[in-house]
Amino acid sequence: MSSAVAHKILIEVETSFRSDLSDVPESSFFYNYTIRIENLGLAKVQLLRRYWRIDHLLIGSAVVSGDGVVGEQPILHPGEQFTYTSGCEIHNSTGRMSGYYTFRDLENGELFRVAIPEFALIYPVLLT
Repeated sequence: MSSAVAHKILIEVETSFRSDLSDVPESSFFYNYTIRIENLGLAKVQLLRRYWRIDHLLIGSAVVSGDGVVGEQPILHPGEQFTYTSGCEIHNSTGRMSGYYTFRDLENGELFRVAIPEFALIYPVLLT
């Protein structure tokens, strides 16, 4: 698990390899990642946007950005958390993801970014 705290927002990431969706002989490796976001601060905040950099270590990078996460722009009151699961396909046996979320402090209107801790995507056979 990877985790980081910035601007009183905790981000935790867990990954899992999806053998049922992957096609290893065709260099298609699919992973799920589950992200837990917790508001450790005193102000209500809203997650507005996401930015991901997906590194396919041997063939380059891709960028994915857009509004919210999994079709939502969650509002987090102090002490609340939001968890979601999404997925990513990479085209070789190892890769990594990193990025950031853009939040709005709903008390004062300020926008701020929170880095998503970098995490590895590694074909489990390579770890044995």
